[in-house]
Amino acid sequence: MRSIYASTLAIAIGMLIPLSHAAQGQGDAARAVTGGGVLVPGWTGKIDASEERGGATLNGAKLAGTPNALQVTTGPAVAYWSQANKAAGNYTVRATFAEPKYMNLNDHPHPYGILIGGNDLGTPQQSYLYCAAYGNGVFIVRGFGPEPFRMNGGRGEANAAIHKAAGPGQPVTQDIAMSVTGDKVSCSINGTVVGSYDKAAVVGPGKLKSTDGIYGIRFAHNTEGTVTGLTMTKN
Repeated sequence: MRSIYASTLAIAIGMLIPLSHAAQGQGDAARAVTGGGVLVPGWTGKIDASEERGGATLNGAKLAGTPNALQVTTGPAVAYWSQANKAAGNYTVRATFAEPKYMNLNDHPHPYGILIGGNDLGTPQQSYLYCAAYGNGVFIVRGFGPEPFRMNGGRGEANAAIHKAAGPGQPVTQDIAMSVTGDKVSCSINGTVVGSYDKAAVVGPGKLKSTDGIYGIRFAHNTEGTVTGLTMTKN
């Protein structure tokens, strides 16, 4: 009986650890990518301040491909953008994120998604908001202002609309969109609104300077994927 109990407990703990790591961003340290850097003309990026303090650099991650088919491999957690990609007023930014081999560079789920409201990007005072999905059905809405802030808690939220990979090494795709409409900021994943927030809750001291600004993409550390169809439309 003790053996059966111990085995059951070990399985339960093993199932919980990936969710805890996925939700809290803890676990493995970022590994530098060979041949890294920003290889898409007109684009740039910035890794998280916590990664910089640990000695990582932007060249430890890699952005390749074209603006219409971006290829990302991390490395440190990073935001990428083009100064030409700006949005103001009421708008929607969307893209399709494909993780060809779920958890290929890590032993637990890591997120990726859209960022909006980018101001002072690339500086210590940068601010932006992002919505990111995990391949296990969880999403997070977080930002920098310039210190990190969370809109849906440290563990994020599960939602049935978010696609789940069949298992490690299997493909998973998410259509992610962020919208600003009137006094609301929302995130949609695979056509379903998974989070909606009052603009007053995301703009202000310690959060966004404005919902107007640059849009782009964000990937957590030790993650790879492709981004296609990054576009902005006016609402």
